Amino acid sequence: MSDKSSFHGQVVMVVGAGNGIGRATIGLLKGRGARVIALDMNSEALSALQNEFSLGVDQVKVLDVSDEAAIVKTIAEINNAEGRIDALVNSAGMTGPTNRPINTISWVEFEKTLRVNLFGAIWLTQNVIPIMQKQKYGRIVHVSSIAGKEGNPGMAPYNTSKAGMIGFIKGVAKEVAPEGITINAVAPAVIRTPMNADTSDETLKYMIARIPMGRVGEAEEVAETICFAASKACSFTTGFTFDTSGGRATY
Repeated sequence: MSDKSSFHGQVVMVVGAGNGIGRATIGLLKGRGARVIALDMNSEALSALQNEFSLGVDQVKVLDVSDEAAIVKTIAEINNAEGRIDALVNSAGMTGPTNRPINTISWVEFEKTLRVNLFGAIWLTQNVIPIMQKQKYGRIVHVSSIAGKEGNPGMAPYNTSKAGMIGFIKGVAKEVAPEGITINAVAPAVIRTPMNADTSDETLKYMIARIPMGRVGEAEEVAETICFAASKACSFTTGFTFDTSGGRATY
């Protein structure tokens, strides 16, 4: 019986690969045999990743997910070079304004968060689905957040972007379910990553206080769930949001 957790012979795109959850996911995927294509807007982080995981120059690409044209071009290039894209993991994201009442947040700030967290996820999905439809196989995993289910005060743009992502995934999953493609979300609570370095102490305390395990999560813990959802083993679950929240969410 074949090991459905193996990624041997598969090409997996990891967006937001430079650090945190994306970086941890790269390590697990590579260890399970995947040919990983790492994408991030931080070229220095990509260089470090390339050295750490012995990736070829054609396995790292700079990508700004808030730029639709760049996504279209990059995915076409990857497909032309590799001949396939078996899985997409998208962990690109930003927290946006934190500990800010809604009436003090400008639309420029709000939209920037939406473009990275939500629009980017939509554009990535739109461009890999036709490739996966031709293969009659594909796995798409987007990193959402517990904030998309429960909402955190003072983080309206982030809450909106992550809730929108969950709703987007639920509907699209039903569209492509008969074609061998699954699309799921992973919703972490607060995780020890560089993205949270700018989150205010007040907001962090609020979030940790609501985690029954009483601690932040580790990137590797989230990566394990992502790797399952991106694998052949995840064959009868789609449109779902997997929680990695230390017990904060139980639904």
